[in-house]
Amino acid sequence: MKTNAFRIYKNGGPGELKWETVEVPAPGRGEVLLRHTAIGLNLADTYRRTGLYPMPLPNGMGNEAVGVVEAVGPGVRALKVGDRVGYIGGQAFDAYSKRRVAKVASLIPIPKYIDDRAAAASLLKGITAQYLLRDAYKVKRGDTILVHAAAGGVGVIMCQWAKALGATVIGTVSTEEKARFAKRNGCHHPIVVKRKGPKFAKKVRELTNGDGVHCVYDSVGKETWEESMASVRLRGTVISFGSASGKPPLVDIAATGNTGSPFIARCSLVNYTTSRKETMARADDLFAAIKKGHVKVQVKQRYKLKDAPKAHRDIEARRTTGSTVLIP
Repeated sequence: MKTNAFRIYKNGGPGELKWETVEVPAPGRGEVLLRHTAIGLNLADTYRRTGLYPMPLPNGMGNEAVGVVEAVGPGVRALKVGDRVGYIGGQAFDAYSKRRVAKVASLIPIPKYIDDRAAAASLLKGITAQYLLRDAYKVKRGDTILVHAAAGGVGVIMCQWAKALGATVIGTVSTEEKARFAKRNGCHHPIVVKRKGPKFAKKVRELTNGDGVHCVYDSVGKETWEESMASVRLRGTVISFGSASGKPPLVDIAATGNTGSPFIARCSLVNYTTSRKETMARADDLFAAIKKGHVKVQVKQRYKLKDAPKAHRDIEARRTTGSTVLIP
């Protein structure tokens, strides 16, 4: 069977994404054939395209999507034709495609109360928010946290969920419009941060009576790291989980003894989804939060799959808010 998919042969700009006709094999043992109905766009996709996150080349692109099972391979009992499933990671990078073969062990059944687009917009981002809020640092009622990119896909889910957990949420955004959006979605105190000019640590200290926050969630990296460190309270936690502006600077661990002895971690989704059991437990927690209304998934941008290069340009230029999906 033939399908359309993006392929990348060398690192570079959005123009390196090549829309091609490719062959899809029949599903093998433990595999199914999926017809994608919605594909999640993530900033990490741009990192892989540029080479910031290395991957073998040539390759496909994307590792989050939702689809319908069209055929099952030998030995498959857990799924049948017509089932709705999604996935995050655990696959070759081939989400930017109309159809693909996927391993059953990596697939997540989608509940009836979540539609395909909402699922594609929230699986990777929502499970990322889940492990950050519930595991990497366990947010408690009464905590105050700082979330960077609070109007972004992960940030919006984190703000909503943290508010439901009883935390006070401070967030950084790049525009007044995004500040209003973040505030409508759980961020109590959005701070507009320009790439040049005053930053946010002073304001964070003012909002916390000089104490600083219990945890900083930093997905920006190079541009925010020093002020993130200056925003955390005594023995607080600073978590890096992305590098939108480049990798954070190297940390002199000895020097942190003079700045409150913060706990510092670089968290990655792959280390929090180490088995199907763990992944499903996190997905179930996310689905429960959505069902309770604690997390409301908002698909703010939709692009045709073949327009993925434009979607990459827009997300890199900070022209998007909330979650974005690609529609085959």
